[in-house]
Amino acid sequence: MRLEVSIDGMLAIHARNAVYTALASVDGVLRAEVELGRAELEHAGAASAAAVEQAVRAAIADAGFTVTAVRVLPRRLPTL
Repeated sequence: MRLEVSIDGMLAIHARNAVYTALASVDGVLRAEVELGRAELEHAGAASAAAVEQAVRAAIADAGFTVTAVRVLPRRLPTL
């Protein structure tokens, strides 16, 4: 599953690194792209969407930031 996460409180590049590291600690995260104020990640999908969202919110909160919204994105087809 793919998620887009809106994040409040990210003001500098060190915040991007902190959120990226936090997302890397969440079981099942395969890929993450982090920008100031948002992150897009791909999860293996072994857990329910609610469980993944809760784990992502907790990891980002532990890094010192607040998740304002989480949106499930449609899956992408592989590029040939």
